[in-house]
Amino acid sequence: MSTSPFMTPSHHRRHRREAARRRRRRQRMIVAGALALVLAAAVVVVMTLAGSGDTNGSAAASAARHAAKPASSPPPHSAIGLPLGKPPLALTGIADPQADPMHVAFAAPPRAGLLFNLSTGQVLWQHNPYIRLRMASLTKMMTALLTVSSAPPDARVLVTREAVDADGSKVGVLPLGKHVRLETMLYGLLLPSGNDAAVALAQHVAGSVNRFVLRMNAEAAKLGMGCTRYSSPSGYYDRGNYSCAADLALLAHVDLEQPRIAHIVRTYTAALPFPIKGGRLYLYNNNPLLIYGYPGLTGLKTGYTEQAGRCLVATAERDGVRLGVVLLHSPDPARQARQLLDRGFEDVYHQAPVPEPPIPPGV
Repeated sequence: MSTSPFMTPSHHRRHRREAARRRRRRQRMIVAGALALVLAAAVVVVMTLAGSGDTNGSAAASAARHAAKPASSPPPHSAIGLPLGKPPLALTGIADPQADPMHVAFAAPPRAGLLFNLSTGQVLWQHNPYIRLRMASLTKMMTALLTVSSAPPDARVLVTREAVDADGSKVGVLPLGKHVRLETMLYGLLLPSGNDAAVALAQHVAGSVNRFVLRMNAEAAKLGMGCTRYSSPSGYYDRGNYSCAADLALLAHVDLEQPRIAHIVRTYTAALPFPIKGGRLYLYNNNPLLIYGYPGLTGLKTGYTEQAGRCLVATAERDGVRLGVVLLHSPDPARQARQLLDRGFEDVYHQAPVPEPPIPPGV
């Protein structure tokens, strides 16, 4: 802005103050406009994820929606749009918690959970059974199922570079370029929860990890698992990989119908033939209920990532009664699973209490 040469010093000061105020006002308007554009873009992204069913993105949006309003009934179709098959086990009483035979209130409950009879499907206790949540290495329950239904124990599995470079928990001594007996690799998948074993098995069964993941999702739909979507054979990455307690109960039932899986998941330690110096691989199960000697334990699988929290599918049998518990994002999975299983055996099936060793908190 130009000024007259005849302005007094006070006029000059007033004009400078007004010009400064106008500049600050324009700057505030520019900043406000930029913030509005950023906010609008964020809203578009969230709405896109909410409308997509997470088929191409993170499960975070889906988990948040279901956490705000937990699903009370099974989805009408699979998480990737495939038609659902008939579930192999009818979960009776699901989505009706008031009718549960037992009621347990935890001070710090899991995000979701289910206690059920593995043989009859009767639901004994439930908490958000259809909420979709990340499941971490519980993913490997499906990897194991497809492996045993596709390949014999003596098949030779190639250890690829992709398998050796897998992130997260590993068998850890897989020899690059060597062939390992498939059953040894299956132990590595289920006992120490080896992500390297998951990749190698996926490549062996389907030719590539991507093709294996397609088979995982197709099998989930075939089993009636409407909550579930897989994005990897290991579950190490949470993006697009989620399930619910009801679906994982179905999968636990199917897994234990496979003798090879049932034998492995109840094994605490194994010494297996392996192409390294000494010729043996020693593996240990990381299931805390097995480690601490829960009476009658028959399996099954643990899982953990920072986003999924601690997850556990535990199964046990006493006096012919077979029970399973699913816990997703639990603050104390071993002790919560033990409490639920004990209450089921004793309160619902009227069995005498069995002496148990203590389980430390938080394992």
